[in-house]
Amino acid sequence: MFANSRTVASAQPGPHDKLAELVARHRDATFRKPLAAYSAAAFDTAIAVWRSVGSPPLIIDAGCGVGESTLHLATQFPDHFVIGIDQSESRIVRGKDWWGEVWPENFVWVRADLVDFWRQLLAADIRPARHYILYPNPWPKIGQLSRRWQGHAVFPTIVALGGVLECRSNWDVYVEEFALAVERLSGVKPAVEVWNPETPVTPFERKYLASGHALHRCVATLPGESPTGQVTL
Repeated sequence: MFANSRTVASAQPGPHDKLAELVARHRDATFRKPLAAYSAAAFDTAIAVWRSVGSPPLIIDAGCGVGESTLHLATQFPDHFVIGIDQSESRIVRGKDWWGEVWPENFVWVRADLVDFWRQLLAADIRPARHYILYPNPWPKIGQLSRRWQGHAVFPTIVALGGVLECRSNWDVYVEEFALAVERLSGVKPAVEVWNPETPVTPFERKYLASGHALHRCVATLPGESPTGQVTL
């Protein structure tokens, strides 16, 4: 029953025809959503831990779920510090008996609203060296563009943070839109490719591969913090 994930079904065959307009609107507007109290506290906790170990190059694992990707990133980039962020406390605190390798020490998991956390990073002028958005909810209906990260009001903040920004999805349209939005905001043209990982780093990546899905990713090196390390997951 593991390899039973359905492919993304959508009436949208390519990038949304309103994407450029929406990205420009968000770029030119001020995002005023109040911060949630729990997000503000989570940010303070995570940054305090990062600073307590000397503020090494920072990696953001956005929407980390059960945290498998966070552990892989912390292992592959031992000279960096990884903050894994998810809105679900139950996913973060769930048992990790599936992790059979040495437990890395250069990471922290926090429960926070990503929209809040990203804005707090930018406000504090903290720029990640690397930034991962792995298998976000595709929201594939045509009317759901604003729910995808590239159509969300926070997307200009994500791009402004800089560093190596990577998105992966099992829906090629999502990755194409993500890349177009990044280029429109930054002038940087991301690399877009079919992704064939040797070792899956999230439960979704593993399930999609087992289900025979084609995986896609885009990677952009954006102005901001100069990233170090050449390891690619």
